[in-house]
Amino acid sequence: MARTKKADQPMTTAQQLGAIVKSSRQIMRKDKGLNGDLDRLPMLTWIMFLKFLDDLEQMRETEAVLEGKSFQPAIEAPYRWRDWAAIEGGITGDELIAFINNDEAMRPDGTRGIGLFAYLRSLQGDNGGDRRDVIATVFKGMQNRMINGYLLRDVVDKINGIHFNSSEEMHTLSRLYETMLREMRDAAGDSGEFYTPRPVVRFMVEVMDPQLGESVLDPACGTGGFLVEAFEHLERQCKTVEDREVLQESSIFGGEAKSLPYLLVQMNLLLHGLEYPRIDPENSLRFPLREMGDKDRVDVILSNPPFGGEEEKGILGNFPEDMQTAETVQLFLQLIMRKLKRKGNGSVTGGRAAVVVPESVLYDGGVAQRVRKQLLSDFNLHTIIRLPKGVFEPYSDIQSNILFFDRNGPTKGVWFYQHEVPVERRGMKNPCYTVTNALKEEEMAEIRTWYESPCESEYAWFVPSEDIRSKDFSFDFRNPRKEQQELKDPEHLQQALSSYLSRIENSNANFQSESHTIRNIDKKSWNEFKIGDFLIRSKNSIELEDDVDYKQITVKLYGKGAVLRKTILGKDIKTKSQFLAQSGQLIMSRIDARNGAFAIVPYDLDGAVVTQDFPLFDINRDVILPEFLAFLLRSKEFTYACQHASKGTTNRKRLKEELFLSEVLFLPSISEQKVIVAYNRELNKLANLVREFSDCCDESTTQLADYFFNTNN
Repeated sequence: MARTKKADQPMTTAQQLGAIVKSSRQIMRKDKGLNGDLDRLPMLTWIMFLKFLDDLEQMRETEAVLEGKSFQPAIEAPYRWRDWAAIEGGITGDELIAFINNDEAMRPDGTRGIGLFAYLRSLQGDNGGDRRDVIATVFKGMQNRMINGYLLRDVVDKINGIHFNSSEEMHTLSRLYETMLREMRDAAGDSGEFYTPRPVVRFMVEVMDPQLGESVLDPACGTGGFLVEAFEHLERQCKTVEDREVLQESSIFGGEAKSLPYLLVQMNLLLHGLEYPRIDPENSLRFPLREMGDKDRVDVILSNPPFGGEEEKGILGNFPEDMQTAETVQLFLQLIMRKLKRKGNGSVTGGRAAVVVPESVLYDGGVAQRVRKQLLSDFNLHTIIRLPKGVFEPYSDIQSNILFFDRNGPTKGVWFYQHEVPVERRGMKNPCYTVTNALKEEEMAEIRTWYESPCESEYAWFVPSEDIRSKDFSFDFRNPRKEQQELKDPEHLQQALSSYLSRIENSNANFQSESHTIRNIDKKSWNEFKIGDFLIRSKNSIELEDDVDYKQITVKLYGKGAVLRKTILGKDIKTKSQFLAQSGQLIMSRIDARNGAFAIVPYDLDGAVVTQDFPLFDINRDVILPEFLAFLLRSKEFTYACQHASKGTTNRKRLKEELFLSEVLFLPSISEQKVIVAYNRELNKLANLVREFSDCCDESTTQLADYFFNTNN
């Protein structure tokens, strides 16, 4: 009996925008000039940036006409989005690439003149501080990396479907953009810039509580996490048109010297509603500290300066001779101290700051010690929140702290709060946060309550400034109750184990619930498919460039997945013609497929390169779900198919692609695949909990022995 087709439901705004962005990224995957999301997201951002500007300028032009005022556009014809991008059947192919890239090209209006990027880079405001200067700065550090003008035209057409003059679409897209930023950060890996997790950002903004009329600064703002959160915090305080003018014109300030983050923070703030982001595109450390006066100071500073970076010698001359160091975080800390408003001159209280710093800032000697002495003597360093390891995963496992201080010094004493990982993780071999067990918003709520009325507790203690001075200004004070906390009695251990058992019970209940649906699946109704019906060979080739870094893949045996082998310069790779891997594709080893060397390409290997010995396959989602395929890869049946399609002598057997794609398997319907996937997902959750419980039991044995045999107990 034929199945009744469900009536199509209208797409929500989130679904529509998600589909536009997803389609654009899929189109970009086909372009050989782009290598992974680190290329695709900036490309998508500058395209959206130009569409956003044109929508905004059209709104402002309409308002000016209604008010009888003149309007001066930032971008003039024929370089506006509406002139070259919004026209159906507009310029495409090589003509589009030439218009964007070349210093001189045929323009959309049929005349020859300066190209788009060259024009945008030449813009200059009348007073050195308007939107034209921002546009010029953005595009000075930007390149169009797409080489196929037809694919670029397809992307432009997709983005043209976004309406930046719709408040609903703006709000939805701002959240979608934040997700894209997180994906790009994950793909970037360790670049010395550790992006601050949202729970930490929100906590810092909430306890600093900037008020409308105050100025907020992040001198190392990256993609703008603190500034966006502060903007939204202030926006909730707006009641009148005048309030909004204050918010838009004199509230949010940042600094970001790198061209890509500068573009990303501009777009991030624009999408959240800040029409003219005041972001300094130069190094915030470039001015001598002694020349900074009251006009340069602000009310609130929120920042996570780069860890582990080193500044050039020219920058060091901006700092007092005995305070010069190449370590970036120490220089930013001095800058932040200098930039806080002083009490008086119209300020009832001094400025305040919340700054994320690495553990070493608390105890290093030399300049670090002198900075701490100045903090204690000239500022009120009232609170230090000590964060556990793993908070900044996957970017870094460096242990970090948050310093809270204001310009109402000197310091009388410092409150310390040791934030611990959740109780169920404390008994594990690796009791820290991880990518899969990240810090949650609700965990910071308890610290916020304590921050408002600090008092001594199991996790909090107070250290008078005299004690800090007696330790040569070291802030490395440990929790005096830590020894007692670590020597857990049997009751505490039982609580941790009971917590796991309760979670295992709940997980098992969910697993049992899914098992009822799995029993109704009838394998006799499954349809026969050739592997070639749901796996389509991908031949997205690329010619390697000598000065570009490329990721290479190792495909493990026996279905154990694909991992990064190494990152290597193109000049060190002999085979220059390779294939681009995309996350979600199937990758196989021709030689070892018969031994289970196949896997789904994980997200962090998107854009990696492989030789023809590692064929890549796109997945036909109309036949098989990617998650179901990952499940299928674990079956002996799939391994048998690979073995049967591998031909040659014992030690030289290789997968024959035609034979492999003609192998037959029986597959359930998509709806049944979803049921099986859900069942397997619950099974994996249960298995992970059982493994964690086993680790907790193992660690509890050690803790129990410490409890009974510790001589100080």
